[in-house]
Amino acid sequence: MARFFRWKLAQLLGTLWFRLDARHREITRNNLRMAFGPELTEAQRETISRNTFIHLACVLLELPSLLKLNRSNLPQYIEFSGLEHVFAVKAKRKGILVMSSHFGNWEVMALAVSLRFEPFNVVVRPLDNPLLDRWIDRVRSRGGNRTIPKSNSAMSILRLLRQGEVVAFLIDQNADWYEGVFVPFFREIACTNKALATLALRTGLPILPAHNYRRPDGRYQVVFHPEVQLIRSGSLLADIEENTALFNRIIEGYVRDHPDQYFWLHQRWKTRPWQPWPRPEG
Repeated sequence: MARFFRWKLAQLLGTLWFRLDARHREITRNNLRMAFGPELTEAQRETISRNTFIHLACVLLELPSLLKLNRSNLPQYIEFSGLEHVFAVKAKRKGILVMSSHFGNWEVMALAVSLRFEPFNVVVRPLDNPLLDRWIDRVRSRGGNRTIPKSNSAMSILRLLRQGEVVAFLIDQNADWYEGVFVPFFREIACTNKALATLALRTGLPILPAHNYRRPDGRYQVVFHPEVQLIRSGSLLADIEENTALFNRIIEGYVRDHPDQYFWLHQRWKTRPWQPWPRPEG
């Protein structure tokens, strides 16, 4: 019953948010236009846009649930599929790279996976608000997960992987030109972080894709996919591009299945290949 009322409240608050937040409403519409082009009518884009705000309102309302999520009540919130792929990469007894994105309720998924299996490390960009960042970090670490600030994290990540640990990357957000490569995402070229492809190609460690989505009953389905079979041509630069494009295609596949559960409010195509690029500071 609580889940039913939370969803009804999310519909109310999400619709209000959609009507009042003109900036993010326009970003969402533009993103959907760039992603799908003529595949969607204007009415379909508008429906997905509004439903995206409702979904994100529900994600926010679900945050308090993270404080009471534990191993015994996990099935009330989450179900898992594709577990055979988890066991297959764990059987290799070496570090694992997890590929994920801002889809479904990524915070619930991270906590649930740590409770179901074992704690892991997540590469994150700290939030702009320090108080909110500390609170979210405390919630994220309830199951033993550790966060790694993205900036200057390469050596820490390599050390953890050598120790056989799991490191997760959310690779679906816009990257600055010096952090990424320009590869297709839906119908447009998107600057996508190249760290995951670079690490996998250089270390030979397996990449396990994972995503989650809200089911009609209000629970989340966490889906593990088969290990990514990397493209290796012998040219590191070309292979970084080809594999990063492959990662985008995997993410695009499940976004198409549930387009209103993706974080369209983010300016995914902000960095463009033709714009002037200032050098990074430092």
